[in-house]
Amino acid sequence: MVIHSAHIALTGGAGSAGNGEINPATDKPLVFRGAPSVEIPPGEAILSDPCDFDLPALTNVAVSIFFGNISATTINGHPGSRTTSFILAANVVKAANMAGAAKTAHWYIITGVEVLADHLSKSVVTLGDSITDGRGSTTDGNDRWPDNLARRLATNAPTAGVAVVNMGIGGNAIFGGLGPAAVARFDRDVLNQSGARWLILFEGVNDIGGATDSVYPALATNLISAYTQFANKAHAHNLRAYGATITPFGGNSYYTTAHEAARQTVNAWFRTNTVYDGLIDFDAIARDPVTLTNLLPAYDTGDHLHLNPTGYQAMANAIDLNLFAP
Repeated sequence: MVIHSAHIALTGGAGSAGNGEINPATDKPLVFRGAPSVEIPPGEAILSDPCDFDLPALTNVAVSIFFGNISATTINGHPGSRTTSFILAANVVKAANMAGAAKTAHWYIITGVEVLADHLSKSVVTLGDSITDGRGSTTDGNDRWPDNLARRLATNAPTAGVAVVNMGIGGNAIFGGLGPAAVARFDRDVLNQSGARWLILFEGVNDIGGATDSVYPALATNLISAYTQFANKAHAHNLRAYGATITPFGGNSYYTTAHEAARQTVNAWFRTNTVYDGLIDFDAIARDPVTLTNLLPAYDTGDHLHLNPTGYQAMANAIDLNLFAP
């Protein structure tokens, strides 16, 4: 894959209702070992050179890329971005807007943005599936639960230096699902994140919902074993690990008596184990207090599995910010 040129800028109202506007005064070119272009071999990752760019907290940033030849039949991407990308068949990396562009709620190519911060700044990594990825949130609204947590942290003086790295993948699972399984991506997506100090683990519903009833209770046992391994690896890398209970899915196709039993077994373990450094009880926040097996109707998108923006705000509000105090 060839990148002829790439630019970074603060956005200027980009979104599904806009035309991909940027603030031209902030636009800067990226270079790769001093050159404006770079060729990325299949399966490889590259870093741009450091760029002197002021990126305030909680700010949207636009990365514009003019591609050359793309020989691959598939490229890496994030289909659940809940953020609009703009596509034009021209070199418009310096353009103030992308009027006339095709729009798609996907991210492509870009893996992350590394930020130089002072030594007191740290990050919390949220490892999860589509609920962490933000299915049910507002496109271009940045109201996933990790977004809401980031806003709370940034506006709370003792935690103002704490960033949130969202490592949710829609359809992902501990042992399988879409994308690399959590057991395969844990080192890359958690341990190798710059400045990582805390982990929130909130994953397992796709393992439970996608399994046959006959594998319970072995499935719950295997999940608990993986959760334990994750906490131990986090501790070995000086990260504090917080486990989150699995939210209800009564009324969804995932629900069976055996699947609910597996969820309850996992949640009971999270509430009583001594491996994790703390508990975030999303189940208690999101469940219907009458059924206990269903989402609270006010938080339900309608599929009885994913939460809406109100639910995601409630999840973030329930997290004790003292867990991330210095």
